Amino acid sequence: MTTRTMRAWRVRTPGPVSTNPLEFVTADVSAPGDGEVLVAVLACGVCRTDLHVTEGDLPVHRPHVTPGHEVVGEVVAIGPGSSDEVDVGDRVGVAWLRHTCGRCRFCMRGQENLCPESRYTGWDADGGYAEFVTAPSAYVHRLPSGYSDAELAPLLCAGIIGYRSLLRADLPPGGRLGIYGFGGSAHITAQVALARGAEVHVMTRGDEARELALALGAASAQGASDPPPVPLDSAILFAPVGELVLPALEALDRGGTLAIAGIHLSDIPTLNYQRHLFQERQVRSVTSNTRADARELLALAGAHHIEVTTPQYPLDAADVALNDLASGRISGAAVLSI
Repeated sequence: MTTRTMRAWRVRTPGPVSTNPLEFVTADVSAPGDGEVLVAVLACGVCRTDLHVTEGDLPVHRPHVTPGHEVVGEVVAIGPGSSDEVDVGDRVGVAWLRHTCGRCRFCMRGQENLCPESRYTGWDADGGYAEFVTAPSAYVHRLPSGYSDAELAPLLCAGIIGYRSLLRADLPPGGRLGIYGFGGSAHITAQVALARGAEVHVMTRGDEARELALALGAASAQGASDPPPVPLDSAILFAPVGELVLPALEALDRGGTLAIAGIHLSDIPTLNYQRHLFQERQVRSVTSNTRADARELLALAGAHHIEVTTPQYPLDAADVALNDLASGRISGAAVLSI
């Protein structure tokens, strides 16, 4: 039998994207294993976590890994023991979370995102910067109608993580939400918050990002470390910049919560208790997501159309896309169209 091949990107040696750590290769297409499906990739989002994997901010879990974990594709083969809910020809999403043990105390109490045995697409296993990807059938997602492949891709991480961050920020009904950084995840999360009746204020660098925030309905948009015009009930930090924790905490009203959305954050400067934490202000981290988070976000996207800004790149320009992301040249959520 002739082995099928595909085009794919791999991290040759982690390092700054300016040093070309990725290589574009021809690789064999893997057959789906037990409980897996083989997916022909139609689109794959370009996430900042891909940048962290490529540049080595995250430790190597799989040498020469193929990044990418916002995958929209079509099931083309099904391995033994796969879920009966997935059929050949289905359009599905492959997201960041790809395995949990199902037995530990975190899994048993509905916190599978904290499972010590959790594994991730594009970090522990090859991801979607390729023409094909395998994924456990229990971890692929049904997708809402009314969206193109490119529009759906960012929802599978930027959307899901943003949704979990919004939950962690504990925003009261009709409350004031501050968003720090306005890239792929933030511009989706802002729309979810607005749909729920929030007043949204955006702090971010770049005129284009601020213009997008206002166009989507934000009440104000200013510089990344500038104070918002009103005290905030909650805030989410999307930019991986630890220095922004201080102005975000100072912007919170009494009892406010700051959720930090990234998997990687630069060091946080020294906090002053009175200025940053007193009056029951608090900081929460966000770690991955549960499959329930994904289902809830995708159901919400089906009920309330989310405008996803998706500058698109061909597969062979994934390195260009990551360079543009690192340099702040992307407004919205970039997508590789396969």
